[in-house]
Amino acid sequence: MSINFAQFTPWLSFGGGILVGLAAIVLVLFCGRIAGISGIIGGLLQRKTNDRSWRGAFLTGIVIAPVLYGLLRPLPEITVTASWPAIIIAGLLVGIGTRIGSGCTSGHGVCGLSRLSLRSLIATLIFMAMGFVTATVVGYWFLVR
Repeated sequence: MSINFAQFTPWLSFGGGILVGLAAIVLVLFCGRIAGISGIIGGLLQRKTNDRSWRGAFLTGIVIAPVLYGLLRPLPEITVTASWPAIIIAGLLVGIGTRIGSGCTSGHGVCGLSRLSLRSLIATLIFMAMGFVTATVVGYWFLVR
């Protein structure tokens, strides 16, 4: 593994982490809700819900934030090499995984760990371990062969 130091931005990453944490704090203080993206989107997809306004505002902020950032600094170049079917299958698998795991990495990793939730600690450890295993296997399969 190597780090491309021309693209390495620890202070911007640190600032982004602070903003994610602040957003989670504001959401829990003002709405009493956890900033788990899968749960927020899942709530928007339910028919009988009366809390669409904060969910919509939160997701709108997630979409608008990079646009505002792009007005101040150039956005990084994004190259997607996967095919559309692979992207769709991956998205479906992530969605299924968040339902089975009762939340996503943002809900468990950011909010659950800060609340000292044992369930979130276990979920986050499993997310990370499976990510390491998947990256290793896929990296070996495609790069070494």
